[in-house]
Amino acid sequence: MAEMGQAEVEVRRPLQVWRALMDWVAFLLHIILQIVRGTPSVAQFVLSYMGLNRLPPLLATSSSSSSPSFKPLPLIELSLHDSSSPLAKARVSVDSCVGEDNGADDDHRIAKLTVVLDLDETLVCACETSCLPAIVRDQAIDAGLQWFEMQCVSSAKDLEGKEKVNYVTVFERPGLQEFLEQISEFADLVLFTAGLEDYARPLVDRIDAGNRFSLRLYRPSTSRTEYREHVKDLSCLSKDLCRVVIVDNNPFSFLLQPLNGIPCLPFSAGQPYDDQLLDVLLPLLKDLSLQEDVRPVLYERFHMPEWFRMQGLPVSG
Repeated sequence: MAEMGQAEVEVRRPLQVWRALMDWVAFLLHIILQIVRGTPSVAQFVLSYMGLNRLPPLLATSSSSSSPSFKPLPLIELSLHDSSSPLAKARVSVDSCVGEDNGADDDHRIAKLTVVLDLDETLVCACETSCLPAIVRDQAIDAGLQWFEMQCVSSAKDLEGKEKVNYVTVFERPGLQEFLEQISEFADLVLFTAGLEDYARPLVDRIDAGNRFSLRLYRPSTSRTEYREHVKDLSCLSKDLCRVVIVDNNPFSFLLQPLNGIPCLPFSAGQPYDDQLLDVLLPLLKDLSLQEDVRPVLYERFHMPEWFRMQGLPVSG
């Protein structure tokens, strides 16, 4: 009997090793898929996959208490449209708004706010279906996350000349539809993703059936700089950036216009009770819509130029 038990253990060990190997292969394929889609930070993805999604969107470096540092977006507690607020009188050097009327004109109206939104880990979390752990999927669905599955047909062909088809499971960030609906009432919405169009276009078709995005920009619209790839240059939208703001979980995306960026926490399927869209971003964007120039307010809140310089990156503004 002892010999039979020992033989049984020896048979199980190769199976356990094989299963562990397959799990690691699936994990690596998942990371590769995120890179292909244009997810800028693999480190963020790995941390999110491991469940460490309460960390800040960037691995902040240590700094002295007197130096401005990057802070994840907290709950909004300030009234930014109050003319007596220090934020309304932020001391920061920015370019004058194009066509700004400094005279006393009762009919003067500020332009409509343009809100540029990232896609992956900002509005949704998308995973290759075959690599998504069943426990993560079931927990997300049981917690009430809105989700759907879709096919992504690549324009590239395989070795046999057939179309490449990937099956993707997409989880919407809590409150996404209400967030888009409310933002579209006072701002022009632009979708700007570093993902490939073959993947991103059908996904956005699903989450934006009402065509609330006035413009969609994909990876070819991003820029390559000396320091980073897939940077989202807002100057392609307008020469006047006084009323343009970008929301992205990866601040390096707005490296070229740090004064226009709102860094948000990344979203994953393991965060079914995330409240960033409705409780954090929406109030801030509403207040920014009342500002003639969003950049002084955002500078006072995030000090992004200083943060980029702490990373050794030269920035303008």
